[in-house]
Amino acid sequence: MGARLPNRSLWMVQGTVGTGKSLISQRLIYGLLENGVKVLVATTELTTRGWIEQMESVGYPVTEHISKGRLLVFSRFGVIAEARDDIGLFEVLESEAVPKADVIVVDTASSLISNQMEETEKIQFMQRLRRVCSESRSVLLTIDSEEMDTSLLHKMRSTSEVLLDLNAGFVGGEIKRTIVVTRFLRAAGPVQASVGWRVEPYMGFIVDITAVS
Repeated sequence: MGARLPNRSLWMVQGTVGTGKSLISQRLIYGLLENGVKVLVATTELTTRGWIEQMESVGYPVTEHISKGRLLVFSRFGVIAEARDDIGLFEVLESEAVPKADVIVVDTASSLISNQMEETEKIQFMQRLRRVCSESRSVLLTIDSEEMDTSLLHKMRSTSEVLLDLNAGFVGGEIKRTIVVTRFLRAAGPVQASVGWRVEPYMGFIVDITAVS
């Protein structure tokens, strides 16, 4: 997928429930950490402990990266399960931990974005998002299109440097998952248009070579 991810950029992974947004983001996070990148993760779906255990279950151990200060994990639910409903995307992006990170990951970001914005508010939203990206860091957002205002979603898709659309469907009684590389700017190498993949316990993300276009 382009040999490397562009820096100071907005990356988006879009798909509906069950298409693998979280797994793709976790694979990218692990690869970034293994290459010395400092990552801040905000999850809206799992507790902090649950997210770490999920990473371990697919073969991506992160406890050493946490202990060395390369990874910080936030959760809407805290460590155990203390829910917070008053957190929006920019409360995450304006955290004191953000300046210490090279990459910020929000999974699932669409649940933190209001659907009640006026057109001027949408423009201001995009300006704030691009400002975060311009400060020598990149932002990875996983998006469920069913949760998003279509006009704002279109603006986000059109301005992102990396846009991966995820599809999943039953073929012959098995779930076939595909990454469609819709946008990949500033690529350092060839970009595959479509990548078939599957997930295996303790092995994580595996490219299905029989499904690569």
